[in-house]
Amino acid sequence: MASLLHLLLLSLSLLVLASASPSPPADEGSYIGVNIGTDLSDMPHPTQVVALLKAQEIRHIRLYNADPGLLIALANTGIKVIISIPNDQLLGIGQSNSTAANWVKRNVIAHYPATMITAVSVGSEVLTSLSNAAPVLVSAIKNVHAALLSANLDKLIKVSTPLSTSLILDPFPPSQAFFNRSLNAVIVPLLSFLQSTNSYLMVNVYPYIDYMQSNGVIPLDYAFFKPIPPNKEAVDANTLVRYSNAFDAMVDATYFAMAFLNFTNIPVLVTESGWPSKGETNEPDATLDNANTYNSNLIRHVLNKTGTPKRPGIAVSTYIYELYNEDTKAGLSEKNWGLFNANGEPVYVLRLTNSGSVLANDTTNQTYCTAREGADTKMLQAALDWACGPGKIDCSPIKQGETCYEPDNVVAHANYAFDTYYHQTGNNPDACNFNGVASITTTDPSHGTCVFAGSRGNGRNGTSVNITAPSANSTTSSGIRSDLYYSRGIWSILTVMILNVANIL
Repeated sequence: MASLLHLLLLSLSLLVLASASPSPPADEGSYIGVNIGTDLSDMPHPTQVVALLKAQEIRHIRLYNADPGLLIALANTGIKVIISIPNDQLLGIGQSNSTAANWVKRNVIAHYPATMITAVSVGSEVLTSLSNAAPVLVSAIKNVHAALLSANLDKLIKVSTPLSTSLILDPFPPSQAFFNRSLNAVIVPLLSFLQSTNSYLMVNVYPYIDYMQSNGVIPLDYAFFKPIPPNKEAVDANTLVRYSNAFDAMVDATYFAMAFLNFTNIPVLVTESGWPSKGETNEPDATLDNANTYNSNLIRHVLNKTGTPKRPGIAVSTYIYELYNEDTKAGLSEKNWGLFNANGEPVYVLRLTNSGSVLANDTTNQTYCTAREGADTKMLQAALDWACGPGKIDCSPIKQGETCYEPDNVVAHANYAFDTYYHQTGNNPDACNFNGVASITTTDPSHGTCVFAGSRGNGRNGTSVNITAPSANSTTSSGIRSDLYYSRGIWSILTVMILNVANIL
C-alpha cells in the first residue's frame, strides 16, 4: 500500500512539473472560432456556456473581456481563448506599466496554463470607435506584452488589436488597397510591433456591411461564397486575379494594405465575421436563411484551407460573430447575430454536411436524457435530488399540481429532471449519466401538457421549459424547497457512494 501511495504521489508531482512548463502551441492550420458577447438579459451560467462549447466541439473562442467566472469554467477543457481588454480600460493600461502588469497578473497569470489563453486583444476597433485612445493604443499593446515578457509568457500568448476593414481605403481592386493615411502614425508602429513579436493582425471582416452599403453593386451570391459564373467574378485589373467572394477580397485587401507600408509577412486573423438573422425594415437580407447560408459557407470555406488568391493555402482562421443572440443591444439586427439563443437552442440549423463536427448544431435528430430502464429507484431518487438541488435546474413543473407532476413516481420525475439538466448543459453526453442511472434516447418523453426541454413541441399549449442555468451564487427558482432537496440529495449520494465502495472492497 505504501509503495502504491508513493507511486501516485510521484505521478502527481510529474504532472505538476509538466504543467508548470508549458510549450508554445503547435500550428494547427486554419480553424473556426466563435465570439462570446454578454449583452443578454439572462446570460447563461459559465458552466452552461462551456457545456455548450464542448457539445458543439468549439475549440476556439474570443471574449470581449476577461470574465473570471468563465475563465475558471474553461480551465482544463482544452478550449483556446482570446481574452480582451475593453475599450474603457485602454487609457489606463496605455498610460501605466503597473496598471498593465496588474491586469495581466489578474486576468492571465491567475488562469494560465489551466485555461489556454492564446492571445490578448487590446481594445476593439479602437481607431474607428474611440479616436481619443488612438495615441495610447500601441503603448497599451506594448505594456501588456512587457508584462507577459516578465512572466515568461510572451512566446505563448500573442498581443494584438482588432481593426475594422473600414480603415482600408480603395479596397477593390485589392492590389490598390491602403490604410487611411491619417492614421499611419499609429498603424506603422502597430505593424512593426506585430512583425517583431510574430503576432497577427486582427481584422473584423463583414461582407454583410459591404453588401448593404454597395447599393446593389455587390451580388448576394458573391457575399455568400456561392459559385458564380466567371463573367461575374470580380477581377483585379492589376494582378488579373479573379475573386469569387467578398471575404477573400477583403482579406487580400488587408494583405496589400500592409504591403503598401512594407510589411509583407504578418498573418491575418479574422476576429469577427457573420450575418444577422433579423433586421430592420431597411435590412431585407437579414434573414434566418441568409444568416445560415453565410455562416455555413464561411465555416466550410475556412476549414477547406484554400487561403486567398493572394496567399493560397495560407490559413485565415476566423471567429464567427457570435455565439448568442444579445437581446439587450440596441437595434433589431444588432440583437440577432447569434448562432444560439440563451437557452442553448440553435437559432437555425447550420448546413455543414461533410464539414467536420465543429458547430454541428443539427437538432433534427433530437435527443433526450431519461432514466435507464430497470435503474435502482434509490439511485434514481439520489440523482433526482441532486439535479433539483446542487444541479440548479427548475424542478417546479414536477411539484404537486403542476404540469409534469403526473404520473407521480420517481421514474417520471427523474425523466423530467435528467432531460432538463441535459439540455441545460447543451446536450453534452457526459451530462446524461447520473451515476449510471440515465441514458440518451431519441424518443420524446413529453406527454400531455408536460413538454420536455428540446421537444419539437416545446412551447405548445403555452407551456415552455426554462433551461437557462441560474448564476453561480443564486438559489434554485423552483417552488420546491432547495434546502430539503439538497439535504436529501447529500444523504442519498453518500449512501450510493458507500454502497459503491463496499462493492469494490
